[in-house]
Amino acid sequence: MANVLVVNAHPLSAEDSQTVTVLDTFIEAHQASHPEDVFTMLDLYYTDIPEIDGDLLSAWKSLQQGTEFTELSNLQQEKVRIFNEFTDQFLGSEKIVIANALWNLNIPTKLKAWFDTINVAGKTFRYTAEGPVGLVTDKKAIHIQSSGGTYNGQDFSAQYVKGILNFIGITDFDSIYIEGADYDPARAPEIMEAAKEKAKSLAAQF
Repeated sequence: MANVLVVNAHPLSAEDSQTVTVLDTFIEAHQASHPEDVFTMLDLYYTDIPEIDGDLLSAWKSLQQGTEFTELSNLQQEKVRIFNEFTDQFLGSEKIVIANALWNLNIPTKLKAWFDTINVAGKTFRYTAEGPVGLVTDKKAIHIQSSGGTYNGQDFSAQYVKGILNFIGITDFDSIYIEGADYDPARAPEIMEAAKEKAKSLAAQF
């Protein structure tokens, strides 16, 4: 049995989203082949994720200087608590599924805020004399991304997701890129079918 964390960074449903359509296909296929796994759905657009702001930065600085957690302001305590909950949720999962659309050549801001909660010094990576070293070596990840154009996974968004996961230690990584449907609408059904078939294939071995 494994804990599967599904991070959905798209606000629309499968009816209106290529990303979510392929994500749903992946989840259904994975549940069929791994019925013992436990899924946790994290819909970022319906979840309050604290962004790194003045409250968090000043709270972390105070804690590093020896301030007791209870001495922080109520707002700081709440933001630190919620931030840490997302970190712990990630650390408690063995399989990570991330789904988003490519918007303006980058990941959605909600997804960036979530990545900040899992890119934490001392928890998911540590600094050494030779440079930072990832601490997360017991997980695997799948990235599902749709884009109107064709980038072959070389766009900033795809490279960022892979780069951050590699940085914290996750090297067991696969991807499903749904590309070119807007550029060539006539091929959209073919593109979607290929993506769904790849999702089914990867789900069986994930």
